[in-house]
Amino acid sequence: MAELAALWIVRHGESTANVAAGTAEASGAELIELSHRDADVPLSPTGQEQARATGRWLAGLPEAHRPDVAVMSPYLRAVQTAELALAGTGIPVTRDERLRDRELGILDGLTAHGVRRRFPEEAARRTRLGKFYYRPPGGESWPDVALRLRALLGDLRRDHEGGRVLLFGHDALVFLFRYLVEGITEADLLALTRAHSIANCSVTGWSADAAGRLTLDVFNDVTHLRQEGARPTREDEVHAEPV
Repeated sequence: MAELAALWIVRHGESTANVAAGTAEASGAELIELSHRDADVPLSPTGQEQARATGRWLAGLPEAHRPDVAVMSPYLRAVQTAELALAGTGIPVTRDERLRDRELGILDGLTAHGVRRRFPEEAARRTRLGKFYYRPPGGESWPDVALRLRALLGDLRRDHEGGRVLLFGHDALVFLFRYLVEGITEADLLALTRAHSIANCSVTGWSADAAGRLTLDVFNDVTHLRQEGARPTREDEVHAEPV
């Protein structure tokens, strides 16, 4: 099977929705106050700073270790992150809708408390099915997202064999690329989600070993943000999907 020389995925910088979600969860609200649809949520000022710091990190990589190409989610927060991070690097970038965030259907815009209050039957169904296989009405399960990412990964391996590819996406995608690239199990994946929250502008990356297989080098790393003077998102500030 064709393989890449290196693969990275960067979660987008802090968005205005991340900030709003934190406020809503902390206050016990049912709804997250948003003025944009999910695809149009922009970066916060902190997110812009994180993206620029990621760009300084990229620019400082040795030429032999820099990405050859970048692919970004079409969602605005990821597009803005990629544009700020790639500015001046000369790395070509394209959009791919398969890198969009997980769709939550009728639960979109709700806090975890809001899901339990407004859709108790869905909260119970999620408990019965488990986080991995639960699909909200009108939304996607984790395997649904994995299917589109598996197709994308196959295309990347074919079109960029031996190349170095940088992705800009969302928190669930970081976990699912570990699931796909490393072949871990559902149980392993869920253990990762319990132990880690994916930080804004964190880097997760793999490189080919002597046998040509991609192996994990770094996971959820924000060292570059600290080194470049940007404020990393604290664990208690990372807000992911409520289901």
